[in-house]
Amino acid sequence: MPLSWNEIKERAVKFSQDWKYVESENAEAKPFLEAFFDIFGITRRKVATFEHKVKKLNEHEGYIDLFWKGTMLVEMKSKGKDLEKAFQQAKNYTQNLKQEEIPKYILVSDFETFKLFDLLEDKSYEFKLSELVNNIQLFGFIAGYQKKVFIDQDPVNIQAAMLMGKIHDRLKEIGYVGHPLEVYLVRMLFCLFAEDTGIFEKQLFQDYIEQRTNIDGSDLAAKIQELFQVLNTPKSKRFTNIDEQVNEFPFVNGNLFQENLPVASFDSKMRKAVLDCCYFDWSEISPAIFGAMFQSVMNPELRRNLGAHYTSEKNILKVIQPLFLDELNEEFEFVKGNRNKLVDFHKKLANLRFLDPACGCGNFLVIAYREIRLLEVKVLKILNEKGQGFTDIKTVALVDVDQMYGIEIVEFPARIAEVALWLIDHQMNMKISEEFGQYFLRLPLQRSANIINKNALIIDWNSLLKPRIIETYFYDMGRKEAIGKIEEIKLEFSYILGNPPFVGKQVQSQRQKEDIDLVFNGVANSGILDYVSCWYKKSAELIQDSKIKVSFVSTNSITQGEQVGILWNELFFKHRIKIHFAHRTFKWSNEAKGVAAVHCVIIGFASYDVNDKKIFDYDDIRGEPHEVKVSNINPYLVDAKDIVITNRTKPICDVPEIIKGSETTDNGHFMLTIEEVEFLKHNFPISTKYIRPFIGGGDFINGKIRYCLWLKDADSKELRSIPLIMEKIGNVKQFRLSSNKERTKKWAMFPTLFSEDRQPITRYLVFPKVSSERRNYIPFAYMEPEYIINNTASYIPEANLYIFGVLQSYMHVVWIKNVCGRLESRFIYSNKIVYNNFPWPSKPTEKQIQEVEKSAQAVLDVRKEFPNLNLAELYDPLTMPVELVKTHQTLDKIVDRCYRSQPFQNESKRMEFLFELYETYTKPLIGGKRKSRKK
Repeated sequence: MPLSWNEIKERAVKFSQDWKYVESENAEAKPFLEAFFDIFGITRRKVATFEHKVKKLNEHEGYIDLFWKGTMLVEMKSKGKDLEKAFQQAKNYTQNLKQEEIPKYILVSDFETFKLFDLLEDKSYEFKLSELVNNIQLFGFIAGYQKKVFIDQDPVNIQAAMLMGKIHDRLKEIGYVGHPLEVYLVRMLFCLFAEDTGIFEKQLFQDYIEQRTNIDGSDLAAKIQELFQVLNTPKSKRFTNIDEQVNEFPFVNGNLFQENLPVASFDSKMRKAVLDCCYFDWSEISPAIFGAMFQSVMNPELRRNLGAHYTSEKNILKVIQPLFLDELNEEFEFVKGNRNKLVDFHKKLANLRFLDPACGCGNFLVIAYREIRLLEVKVLKILNEKGQGFTDIKTVALVDVDQMYGIEIVEFPARIAEVALWLIDHQMNMKISEEFGQYFLRLPLQRSANIINKNALIIDWNSLLKPRIIETYFYDMGRKEAIGKIEEIKLEFSYILGNPPFVGKQVQSQRQKEDIDLVFNGVANSGILDYVSCWYKKSAELIQDSKIKVSFVSTNSITQGEQVGILWNELFFKHRIKIHFAHRTFKWSNEAKGVAAVHCVIIGFASYDVNDKKIFDYDDIRGEPHEVKVSNINPYLVDAKDIVITNRTKPICDVPEIIKGSETTDNGHFMLTIEEVEFLKHNFPISTKYIRPFIGGGDFINGKIRYCLWLKDADSKELRSIPLIMEKIGNVKQFRLSSNKERTKKWAMFPTLFSEDRQPITRYLVFPKVSSERRNYIPFAYMEPEYIINNTASYIPEANLYIFGVLQSYMHVVWIKNVCGRLESRFIYSNKIVYNNFPWPSKPTEKQIQEVEKSAQAVLDVRKEFPNLNLAELYDPLTMPVELVKTHQTLDKIVDRCYRSQPFQNESKRMEFLFELYETYTKPLIGGKRKSRKK
């Protein structure tokens, strides 16, 4: 298991400090590089050699400073030397290397500056020694992190969507709306694509519009209606006197042109819009992306940022590669040398069935289908080379669109998905035509994708699968006749995949809430789940006792906080699913300008276990995932036991409870501006005792102090003498009376008081409710009781230094990172999930407790050395003072020893240990008692 990135970063900081004064290549290069490899926990001599002899292009001998065959070449220079020249020297060395020895990376350095050249991606990165920690993920390959790169292959053609948008707008303006408009546009899309890709004769549709319709567009609607009818009629059944130009159009079938639509009405502008579409080259569009673009033109809100509302191929590949594509490619490599096995593999491809139960415009199905067809092309190439001799390519191309299944609640995207799969099928047929020199056109359309327009959460997904009927015959000697036998073979999905709607609790519609109730059917607290959870639950039920694999994109919230205990209790312990791979939190976006990224995870699972599990983790430099093989993946997407953390009202250990800050329910009327504070103090000195500093979670971290009125036990006569305070009290009363909540209305009777007063009367330890995930530590702090704390923070009254020390340790940070809920990517510190479930050290000695207290006090003392910095500035991971970093590291080591004497190798090992400790602490009580773990 590689070192965690946190540990690697710590080592990188130390390395930068240790080597910042070194300058000489000859004297220091070897120990410098030895120490560099040690950053990643790698012993240099196990992978690389110094002074590797190599012949240069001029046949003279040269020596590579450090050489790791097939991976990295390093050339060191003294400080100030020309690194570009050093790179050219290094490239020179590679010219005479064996193919398998050529490195993927070249690193040149003069001790102060690093230049890393990625030869595979043709990219370079340059940074100073002091910036190493911020660029350390570039060297993930040294530690054993594999970089997975996903590339968008097809351009997004916004222009094409806008052209279709003009036709849409013109038709809508004249009142051609709803279902007929949607079908009309889908048919137009097919015709435009067909004439640029060989389904129709070149320019057949364009010539028909230009030559057979009036310039004013008056007869265009009737001509298009006639064309739709012809496309749905076999040539043998067409009128004998049909216009020859119209008769050149082929019979399409596939139900695309079957429905009779109302006749539209066109004018000259509308005719021009249609011809503008004809003049555009539709052969370059990507069916995977264009579908979503096409849908976007129908929505004025989405069209404003056209290009922002689609799922990129790059992200779709993150789902399908580990779900099935990597495995199928590996199987192909294994069987390609054996003809019989290759034929069986080909049949396997033709029998795979893919379901996207929230398919939208079908982009996941389109990419999945394309990749299976491309794999089929590889198979056919080898079979053809082995002398199979394809006389008709149509008979040997087995993979077809009817292997794709989709469910979509909105009709228009469902129809787009169906057409998009025909379009990608045709593109793949053209690829086969190019490969084998035979024109391959599946027309008329015999098969279509199985896309239905339904609510996926209220139907049986297996209902999409029609049983395969097989007829067999045998000759009955007694009856002297052939007897037929009909068998039904039940089909099964191979893979379920997609990007179901996320929709958090706060924004769910009434129908969506009803769907959740239906799917989870009485599961306690299921109302807090994200809508996407329903697809996990339905999939888990469907795949029981099968080999079906599932992979969904989801909001990361289903792997964090209180949702885990509800959803994954069902999935893991009722339905017994196992996670096979997971992409940990990353930003799901299509890289279009202006699109807001959503923080997502991808989870692949099945009802059976496998040994080869993978976690894809993301760094913060290039945003590309690193693949790590693990033994298990739990609901928190961590390599640890399958444990879920549930809400608890009391801590599992014997520690003080956290108390939530007070609530005002005042619409801000208790708050005072600085000007109001100065006015009251100057004009009504008696008011000073009613003015208190007011803080929330963000306030104390950012060093911000607000002020409020604190009127508890106030003298009513004094209050009546201060008009501004009376005005504010009246506003509080009026606000509470106007509420729809009876409880709030009752509090209108007490307009001088906070609605929930939980203010401590002694010194207390403050916890922010929300904190940045960028910080290496969440800063907690002690506050005095005169500071009024609100409900965006919580506190422990009179928390001792031992409690403060453990809560400020890296051990606690790791727990927070892996079990807390999130607001976007920021940590939500919940007492019911994070604090109450945190496993404290089980048996710390008095000496260990004293050491923690001493080190905790040292942290507080170092903070005081920087009076001009607030906590946000002190704990900025890029500028955190060295003294504070070192003090925290000392505290971390002391707290670690309270848990066990052996150091923790990495973050995963810490979580594995904490989950085991949690399991021990939460086992059912024996004899009604559990040993106390006092702190």
